[in-house]
Amino acid sequence: MSRLAACFDALRQRRRTGLIPYVTAGDPQPEITVALLHALVEAGADVLELGVPFSDPMADGPTIQAACERALRHHTGLADVLEMVREFRRGNAHTPVVLMGYLNPIEVMGYDDFAGAAQAAGVDGVLTVDLPPEEGADLVAALKSREIDTIFLAAPTSDAGRIERMSASGGGFLYYVSFKGVTGANRLDVGAVRDQVSRIRAHTGLPVGVGFGIRDAQTAARIAAFADAVIVGSALVKRIAALADQPQRIVAEAPEVIAQMRAAMDADGAQAAAN
Repeated sequence: MSRLAACFDALRQRRRTGLIPYVTAGDPQPEITVALLHALVEAGADVLELGVPFSDPMADGPTIQAACERALRHHTGLADVLEMVREFRRGNAHTPVVLMGYLNPIEVMGYDDFAGAAQAAGVDGVLTVDLPPEEGADLVAALKSREIDTIFLAAPTSDAGRIERMSASGGGFLYYVSFKGVTGANRLDVGAVRDQVSRIRAHTGLPVGVGFGIRDAQTAARIAAFADAVIVGSALVKRIAALADQPQRIVAEAPEVIAQMRAAMDADGAQAAAN
């Protein structure tokens, strides 16, 4: 059983919603990324989403675009990100790590070489924002041969057939983008997301994680009431950005965003179980 499958299986048994924080590798300095990943696990993360810096992150809003720019100032590339995962694995053999990024760096490395290097480093899943399932067969096959899950993005506009194609090709979990637009926007309609997650579940057996618009602990808890995982990006990256000039404080202070969300999610979950 893969680390992602084992993680979601354990979460189901505990009736607990997963918490998946996103950080951009190398932001604001490559030297702190691995320590930050460990600190996020200690704060309550169940899965880690590690962004591969890219010069044109078209699905991301200003917050994560700026994080990529900070990381790219240090020339953080895909090979560096894989080395960070390898180093993280020396101290943590069980927390799943998902790489999130764009297709170009993977194409430059080559699908087979990338899949082999990702497996050797300890990567569990790959989410390639600009690769739809209809065009992803070659990368999916390369990753599957190395027992790495391909994670796809489902949108409010994804119809039943597309969700089924994502589920057939992908693995790990299905990432539901809670609204049309880029990361970091502030227009989350929790009721509408609940309805969409219910619709998606009719067409997939994969866990459903919800991302985009999770801005605080209260929002995380409301989404956790019906999602299999809550995915948090911009709220955490904003805290990192606020401390970018004092990177020594980031590892100690930024994970508090995740700790607060984890506490709120668990408190609401315990109350729901009691009722």
